[in-house]
Amino acid sequence: MSKREFTCIVCPRGCHIEVDDDLNVTGNSCPRGKDYVLSEITNPVRVVTSTVRVKNRPMCVVSVKTNTAIPKSKIFELMDVINQASVDAPTHVGDVVVDKPLGLDTQIVITKEIK
Repeated sequence: MSKREFTCIVCPRGCHIEVDDDLNVTGNSCPRGKDYVLSEITNPVRVVTSTVRVKNRPMCVVSVKTNTAIPKSKIFELMDVINQASVDAPTHVGDVVVDKPLGLDTQIVITKEIK
């Protein structure tokens, strides 16, 4: 029987958690650690952060992120979409740059105000 080791990132405690082949979880100090590890094994997701070009400002980019976590397996495809995107200033926090990229239930939104 093999074991996989994780360091929980849900809270500052950083528990060292082990999971065996039968999905028995040990080492977590709270239920959130168990949920985190089981999610990492069955369906890992991430919030993606990046930048997009601001067309009407030379040498300027604005920070963006997905407003929900997406499947980890889709990150590189999503980055291709983000790299093709651009916006015009002014920008506002929460402005949608791309709605439902790759058919995912998320949006790429602006995280910085540019006047």
